[in-house]
Amino acid sequence: MKSVTKTRPAISVTHGYARCSTNEEKQDIDRQTRELKKQGAEKIWLEFEHGDAASKEQQALMLDAASPGDTIITLEVSRLARSTKQLCEIIDIIRDKHLRLIIVGSIIMDCRDGCPDPMTEAFLQIAGVFSQLELSMIRARVKSGMANAKAKGKRIGRPPVSADNVPASFLRYYPRYQNGSISLTELSRLAQISRPTAYRYISALKN
Repeated sequence: MKSVTKTRPAISVTHGYARCSTNEEKQDIDRQTRELKKQGAEKIWLEFEHGDAASKEQQALMLDAASPGDTIITLEVSRLARSTKQLCEIIDIIRDKHLRLIIVGSIIMDCRDGCPDPMTEAFLQIAGVFSQLELSMIRARVKSGMANAKAKGKRIGRPPVSADNVPASFLRYYPRYQNGSISLTELSRLAQISRPTAYRYISALKN
């Protein structure tokens, strides 16, 4: 019986994936974009969503668009996911679609010619565990800090939003969202706000 050798496509694409929890001023996704371009990313997918969010629109589109032989580059495991369950699902897709995943300066999981090295896959999963642990610790510290501030009588949270204080940068693109020409993610990106903030503005306008 002759052995069958998988051949890679003549043309492959290198996808870069950058993610921030919010696109407000306190977080800058441009640094990730610059680093990904240095690593050879040809198409960069920008995501503004929490790491353990149940759905990441741009990530899903990227994984769907990737073809066998393509490469996906990101700077940290936490950019892909802060949930071990989600990370394992991504690993399955990388394996099934015969892709290569590069965590810059850390881990390379190459499935273009078959299954990944078991040790490499295990290291990637372990990194996912630490990423999820880090997020849990951050949230615990924030919760403790908020409880302490509240006990001292300080106001917690952002001021209430009404239709009168929705910024013009949001109102400029909101009609396009209403008529279905752009998605909520695109609206958030254009208005340079996070998705949760966009939800609050939409709710204020509807009310």
